[in-house]
Amino acid sequence: MTRTTTLLLTFLLPALLLASDYVPRDVVWTTQSKNSSESMPCGGHDIGMNVWVEDGDLLWYVTQSGWFDANNTLLKAGRWRLHIDGDPFGGSDFSQALRLDGGYVEIAGGGVKVVIWADVYSPHVYLDIRSAKSRKATLSYENWRYQDRPLTKAECQQSSWKWLVPKDCVTQADRIESTPHQLTATHQNPEKTIFDFTVAYERIEALKDSLYNPIGGRRMSVVTDTGHFTFEGTSEGRYASTDYRAWNYATDHLRHTTVTIALDNGDRRHYPQPEKASVSMKRSRQWWHQYWQRSWIQTDGTNAEAAHVARNYDLFRYMLGCNAYGQWPSKFNGGLFTFDPMYVDAPAADGTPTNAFTPDYRKWGGGTMTAQNQRLVYWPMLKSGDTDMMVAQLDTYLRMLPTAVARTRHYWGHGGASFGEQIENFGLPNPAEYGKHSEGMDYGTERNAWLEYEWDTVLEFCLMALEAQRYQNPSQAGNGSMVTDFSRYRPLVKESLRFFDEHYQYLAKKMGSKALTDSGRLVIYPGSGCETYKMAYNPSSTVAALHTVAAALADSTLPLSRLPEIPLRVIGGDTCIAPAVVWARIQNVETPQLYPVFPWRIYGLGRPQLHIARNTYLKDPHALAMRSSKGWKQDNIWAACLGLTDEARRLCVEKFADGPYRFPTFWEPGFDWAPDLNRGGSAMIGVQEMLLQETPNGELLLFPAWPKEWNATFRLHASGGRVVEGTIKHGAITSRIIL
Repeated sequence: MTRTTTLLLTFLLPALLLASDYVPRDVVWTTQSKNSSESMPCGGHDIGMNVWVEDGDLLWYVTQSGWFDANNTLLKAGRWRLHIDGDPFGGSDFSQALRLDGGYVEIAGGGVKVVIWADVYSPHVYLDIRSAKSRKATLSYENWRYQDRPLTKAECQQSSWKWLVPKDCVTQADRIESTPHQLTATHQNPEKTIFDFTVAYERIEALKDSLYNPIGGRRMSVVTDTGHFTFEGTSEGRYASTDYRAWNYATDHLRHTTVTIALDNGDRRHYPQPEKASVSMKRSRQWWHQYWQRSWIQTDGTNAEAAHVARNYDLFRYMLGCNAYGQWPSKFNGGLFTFDPMYVDAPAADGTPTNAFTPDYRKWGGGTMTAQNQRLVYWPMLKSGDTDMMVAQLDTYLRMLPTAVARTRHYWGHGGASFGEQIENFGLPNPAEYGKHSEGMDYGTERNAWLEYEWDTVLEFCLMALEAQRYQNPSQAGNGSMVTDFSRYRPLVKESLRFFDEHYQYLAKKMGSKALTDSGRLVIYPGSGCETYKMAYNPSSTVAALHTVAAALADSTLPLSRLPEIPLRVIGGDTCIAPAVVWARIQNVETPQLYPVFPWRIYGLGRPQLHIARNTYLKDPHALAMRSSKGWKQDNIWAACLGLTDEARRLCVEKFADGPYRFPTFWEPGFDWAPDLNRGGSAMIGVQEMLLQETPNGELLLFPAWPKEWNATFRLHASGGRVVEGTIKHGAITSRIIL
């Protein structure tokens, strides 16, 4: 196993000159697309669009984070279509380009140019249409929720019901109103929703009125101001096996007009009226340009693998930037860029083909958050300098905190905050995954073979908040970034740690066993090593999490002396990290015995006993059998953190290979849905670790797992608000810190 030379830096000269602005390369297509699976992402603020040209028409979906209906499905706002007579996009001069430096999509051909973008500072979409000559054109809003739509059991995977489908389950109809130059579509949730069912099902009705409920009565709307287009009537249609109704606006003299789409996801935040298109265009392009200056990875093109990795790193980071300032996080299972499910090569959970489902469909729910998957979307934002974008994810946990504290007290009578693994946006476990309970059972614990006793995933988000405070660079404020007071998440961290301390003492007392060993250390049992090692005694992932988070929180009420040691075992004469002291069964394909490497960073380069972690990676039979670059797998990250360059390179190249769809970082579902954001996040983390790591005392390791033959330069962020630039060329390393 070869390793590139590692440069340990205790001091770097400050920059004397600023680097030239980084401008990522555009994505340009010169042929039209076959369908929505060949769409291109575009977005900003909290809006994602799928944009494509099909049979001469420009089409785009709009998704805004937070459009949760009564079933907790994440709805799309609709689909828009622009048809221009004369087929201007049908000629050889057609082009569709994602202008990454400005964050917009530009479509041109036949004397027509259309630019579409989302404002970064408010939830508005703009369509600027220009034609060299006067043309007849039609702008249509297409809606498949124009009437109540019954949901099949298989289709309920898009909601929080999953397989607990109630009788007569429907997606309720939107209310759509048209005037000569404006169309409004509104989705109004009833007061009674799946939230109410979940509260009753999980026996927590006594607290119902005090629990956080973001979906009851929620009202989402989209308003399209059509510019010079005038309403002419409705029509019926069908695409991707979905019936829809179109509201059509026409003009006979298209030369130049702007269409504005305003979105409201019901979060009751105050947004100003849309800015003029020219103002929005200028400020949004400026933000995107500054976004690319926060951090970057470049290669010189001499190595095709390296160039491809850097390219797809940029494209995925663009997708994350489209939800920079949403109140809700980018979902791991498609984010804001899901497309017609019939084009995704993955059936529903029961094997049902998805070709009869609507564009609202995605597997694993809309308001349900699988924490192990979500974390991978947000960890890379530390080193990319995008800590302001982490707020949407961290605030989600902060909003759920009172419910987590209340349910803990309700079920078990002690303090702390308990968060499940598949958790609803209102803070309770997903009802289908919660399982069936009989009288006398512990109603606070999920009856689920994969999820029982898995409470530790919240600790990754706790550490994210603490790390974001260390990484944030206040000098970046006003340069497209926003400074956040991450100290407001400290109650989340303290209550999450408190839960483990008090709950395992509670469980021990209930079972009539010792809460603490003779050494005064907690016993974590029953525990869970991810979803894989079940009924585990002191699982290494949980123990490492508690050590790292408690040490990072200066005023933690959980002393390190009360925590058990990370379990070890011997394999073939070599000491390795054990998944747990003992466990009852293996349920999934995760490798929690390497979590002490990442995310908990107890083992790794520049840390004690590196050989133990390497032994685990290289010799543990379970780790070897479960190794993969698929979806949320993070072997690439561990290889990089352990300085295993050949392994890191191989897995990095696999992770950042193009997906099966036209846009390179629209990856296949993996374990979840397309585009797979778990894969993109884990790929980003792995590349960052190949380029830059830190020792516990803040010393920097440059290119610790980067192949010598990959000539590259990077700008990434480190603790203490440091911005680090490094270059490797033919194995020689140079570097500097920009303060």
